[in-house]
Amino acid sequence: QVQLVESGGGLVQAGGSLRLSCAASGRTFSSYSMGWFRQAPGKEREFVAVISRRYGTTLYADSVKGRFTISKDNAKNTVYLQMNSLKPEDTAVYSCNAAPVGVVVATKGDFGSWGQGTQVTVSS
Repeated sequence: QVQLVESGGGLVQAGGSLRLSCAASGRTFSSYSMGWFRQAPGKEREFVAVISRRYGTTLYADSVKGRFTISKDNAKNTVYLQMNSLKPEDTAVYSCNAAPVGVVVATKGDFGSWGQGTQVTVSS
């Protein structure tokens, strides 16, 4: 079982930046995909970004392309989400996911373990 702990959320003005971290512990395989998802109040959870721990392959939601960057440090079992040019519509609880599947399947959010989430609030 994989345990995930997110950190780095907070309140930021529109146009600002935040970096989220997701620290994994327990059983983590090199073939896992590590992803970020978000859920705004009254909305469905949506995919944000995912990275392959083995190959470094990345995928992004269209809404965050060019503004967000996902990266990893396998030695620290940590995944990061650098968020730049933040918009009020980015406000949500951001959760980390560790899935024993490839990156394309991981974007569905149907597999693996989840962290407790971290709140990101972007003011206008």
